[in-house]
Amino acid sequence: MTTRTLGITQNLYDYLLSISLREPEILTKLRQETALQPMGRMQIAPEQGQFMALLVQLLGAKKTLEVGVFTGYSSLIVALALPPDGKLVACDVSEEFTAIAQRYWQQAGVTHKIDFHLAPALETLDKLLVAGEAETFDFAFIDADKSNYDNYYERSLQLIRSGGVIAIDNVLWSGKVADPAIQDNRTKKIRAFNHKLLQDQRITLSLIPIGDGLTLVRKN
Repeated sequence: MTTRTLGITQNLYDYLLSISLREPEILTKLRQETALQPMGRMQIAPEQGQFMALLVQLLGAKKTLEVGVFTGYSSLIVALALPPDGKLVACDVSEEFTAIAQRYWQQAGVTHKIDFHLAPALETLDKLLVAGEAETFDFAFIDADKSNYDNYYERSLQLIRSGGVIAIDNVLWSGKVADPAIQDNRTKKIRAFNHKLLQDQRITLSLIPIGDGLTLVRKN
């Protein structure tokens, strides 16, 4: 037994995957192709994706939101977890990376579930709010530019229904947030954002040490 979260050695991580990961072949292929990209390290971990899919199913989610698509692993795994009439609104600005995502969405047969917006995410989120879609989403995943995390969060909190969940990636930032000697702008932004969430009485909060740190926020 232990009173704190375990450190994950490579052997233990390999074991974790071997006894828990149920990754469809198409997701494995996408993950492997993404790993060959110069920015492949931006890919979420497969166990994190599987955890998010479980959250979507536990919530009984039908309408979800993603801020930051990259090559589409997280959007694909969420779309696969949604029911046939489910919907994912996906936001990104990269034509290059999302072209990979769209190819895999098509191969997986989930394109009809995904409403993709190639535009700055804040513009898309504001348009959703103007269109009267506040409090209509069940789940949101934020994994885009860190300088806008607070803005994405505030919009997403308006769009999520009471009892809905927002998942926010990279909140441990490779451990940099815990090192006071590191004072670059992105690290400071994430520190400030993490502190804000701790004080936010509109939500219930849990930070999960999976991947690069995943904060879960339930709207009260």
